[in-house]
Order: sequence, then C-alpha cells, then structure tokens
Amino acid sequence: MEKPLIYVVEDDPDIRDLELYSLAGASFEARGFASGSEFRQALKNAQPRLVILDLMLPDEDGLSILKRLRAQGQTAAVPVILVTAKTTEMDKVKGLDLGADDYVVKPFGVMELLSRVRAVLRRAEGGEKAAKLSFKSIAIDEEKWLVTVDGEKRDLTFKEFELLKKLISYPDVVFTRERLINEVWGFDYIGETRTVDIHIRTLRKKLGPAGAYILTVRHVGYKIGESES
Repeated sequence: MEKPLIYVVEDDPDIRDLELYSLAGASFEARGFASGSEFRQALKNAQPRLVILDLMLPDEDGLSILKRLRAQGQTAAVPVILVTAKTTEMDKVKGLDLGADDYVVKPFGVMELLSRVRAVLRRAEGGEKAAKLSFKSIAIDEEKWLVTVDGEKRDLTFKEFELLKKLISYPDVVFTRERLINEVWGFDYIGETRTVDIHIRTLRKKLGPAGAYILTVRHVGYKIGESES
C-alpha cells in the first residue's frame, strides 16, 4: 500500500528532523523543506496528501504560502496544519481564516502531532465529492472553488467559502455558533464564538444584496433562507 506523502516546511533543522523521523515511524512518507522556495519547487514534482507548515520561515511567512495554496486549483483542497511558536488568538484566527485545517503550538509532543495529522487526513478523505450548490441568486461550484451572485464572481476567503457552503447545503436549517465552529473549522477551536459572527458579517458584505439570505436566528445562530418579514 502506498504511504501518504506529507511535506514538512520548517527552517529549524532539529524540529524538521524530529517531525520527519516521527512521521516516517508512523508509516508516512515525509519530505522536509527549509524554505518556501524549496517547497514551491517540490510541488511542481509531486502533490502531497498533507502539508505541515511553519509560520516563521526565512524567505516567506507561512500565511503567505497558505494563501497561495488555497488560491490555486491543484492545491486548494490539500490539508494544512500550521506549526507556530505564536500563541495569540489573532495569529490562530488569521491562519484558520485563510484555510488552515489545524494548528499546533511549539513546543509540541510527537504524539500530539501524529494525532492531529491522522485526524486531519481522516476528515479530508471522508469528504464528499465536489458539487454545485445554489440558493436563489447564490451559486457555488466546489470543483472550481467559485462563488457567484447572479453570475458575478465573489472573492471569498477559504473559511467564508466553507461557511457559505455549509449553510447552503442545508436551507432553512438553523446552525448554532458552536456547531458552525465545530463543523466548519473542523476541530475543537479554542476561542470565542464571535469568530463566527465576524465571518458572517464579512460574508454578507461580500455577497451584496444576496447577503440578506443569511438570516440571524436570535439567541441561537444562523441559517440561509428567505426572511418572513
């Protein structure tokens, strides 16, 4: 059976070697890169099943690399786990908003890293096939990672896209903020549920008049539907 290929982008050789050794011992094929440029070159030769990406790199920060991965069709759906020494709420929110699937904070244990790798791969492999979804004037093409309103393209972040897709997949179903955190961010997010409110607000703005289809259910959460008023 072919081993899942994992790319590790980490400039600290000691940490990189530890990650590679641990992944190899857990039956993964792991390749390490000390910079963003080395990583970009490797992507031209083979696409990994998952990327473990350090935020602080010598030539390019990890968030910029993540943003580029999510903007390109071939790598848009490749799972990414961020590794960072930063522990502030805003750093985590930025990474998650740009499309990170999980994160670990240095120093971390080997067993924790492997557990998160397996969990992210399970979620990715269990996902449904790309589909076309719509509600009124809003249309989503998952295969092309495209959102349009009345045929006009709207540029959304990765998490905004996932949030809209979740709501449109279940018209008139009310989602609590806690459920959206769990199902859209995909793991036990440590933070306040106001993160959902912030994303809903920016999503409505980007959708223009169609943003009115995203309804607030007082004291509960959100749904997509038509206002009864």
